[in-house]
Amino acid sequence: MADVPTPSDSDASITLHWLNKSRSQRILWLLEELGVPYEIKSYHRDSKMLAPPELKAVHALGKAPVITVKDRTVAESALIVEYLCDHFGPQLIPPKWRDGCEGQVGGETEAFMRYRYYMHYCEGSLMSTMMLALIPTAIKSAPTPFFLRPITSRIAAQLHAAFVAPGFATHFSFLEGQLASAPDGGPYLCGANLTGADILMSFPLIVAQQPIAEGALNKDAYPRLWAYTELLKESKGYKKAVERIVELEGEYIVL
Repeated sequence: MADVPTPSDSDASITLHWLNKSRSQRILWLLEELGVPYEIKSYHRDSKMLAPPELKAVHALGKAPVITVKDRTVAESALIVEYLCDHFGPQLIPPKWRDGCEGQVGGETEAFMRYRYYMHYCEGSLMSTMMLALIPTAIKSAPTPFFLRPITSRIAAQLHAAFVAPGFATHFSFLEGQLASAPDGGPYLCGANLTGADILMSFPLIVAQQPIAEGALNKDAYPRLWAYTELLKESKGYKKAVERIVELEGEYIVL
């Protein structure tokens, strides 16, 4: 488990480089959950939904989220979550070792292995499917002459039926089973307590509830996963983050 932060750690200067309509909202939630002081530097997408070039001055890829902590720049959502939890949020990391198994191969707790797994699964496997799901939506919403709309709509429907819907079914069925077998009966993926991994997982699941994902995540088909996603949205830290986003943008739009 991570060490409890020292007073000097607590005084660290943290800046969240915020981009509207991005995965940055999870990092904002995490910062609120941790209760550490932070600042927000806000950036906005252009008319083509691209990030502004100013972000490249922070990190060479010019993408968000990115944080700066003192003189260190940290990019990629999962790494940011792990870094902040390691330094400021030991309560959001499950105990690593089973009793008497410290340092042994295979001695990790189920909760900790899940925590580490979801850090990679979320941004790898699950978000790949989520991004694929946006392609049919983009095709259907693209400006197209009326006589071509039946063709583009058919292409979008075929893409969704062939790739997106089966992908969602595979992932959501898997997660439904993971919640059913969660340590200590859940209700979170890693057990009885909220972890950094749950905060990371929130973005694709909340997006999957939205019309843009064509209701991929619905209560009837995946009752445990739906209840879990609703539970995440009830977190005080999540609600505070939403309030902060409304202050920044005037409204809260997931994607």
